[in-house]
Amino acid sequence: MTQREYAQFFKDPHVWKEDLVAVGGDFSPDRLLYAYSHGIFPWSENPIHWYSLDPRAIFDLQNVHFSRTILRKIRRNQFRISYNEAFKAVMQGCAYREKDSTWITPGFFKGYQNLHRLGYAHSVEAWNEKNELVGGVYGVALGKFFAGESMFAYESDAGKITLYHLFEKLKASNFSLFDTQQLNHVTWSLGAYEIPKSSYLQRLETAVGNLEPWIIPP
Repeated sequence: MTQREYAQFFKDPHVWKEDLVAVGGDFSPDRLLYAYSHGIFPWSENPIHWYSLDPRAIFDLQNVHFSRTILRKIRRNQFRISYNEAFKAVMQGCAYREKDSTWITPGFFKGYQNLHRLGYAHSVEAWNEKNELVGGVYGVALGKFFAGESMFAYESDAGKITLYHLFEKLKASNFSLFDTQQLNHVTWSLGAYEIPKSSYLQRLETAVGNLEPWIIPP
């Protein structure tokens, strides 16, 4: 599809008042990149539901709050941290639910793994002393914009520690906008807050700039 066709498929978040902006389509890289660069994200499959929320939850990268316990674990190098080493496994960790169903269904796996291969989706991993994956976070990077998708932990604080390291890499690369979509207890406790959709879209337009893949700094 062309950019014009995508613009006809999605309602324009600048003028559309409802959160739901489209139903259907696919998880092709072009559609996902168009969606993220216009403040839209998928939230379910069969059919795919696309949203642009108002208000929108974000992190200010310069004002994130981590507890003393987490900072102490980071200083002690309790976990080995890696980047883009186990993207699929991180998605699997985020999708795991002992009882409840998950929104990370097969289409999400295929779509975001394709984005990962193209350099637009990234993961951060935490490994314990047995070299077992015990925590991780993944999301989508466009220009100086990062959309945090999901996080998991099999050991205490492992997920938050990967998020800390992700924030540090984003700050080193001068990212200006981190989207966390909707507030929950965890993101709120770390300093996430809500802004009007109109303000979010203005900041997004400046942050995206171009669609060059992000190269994580050493």
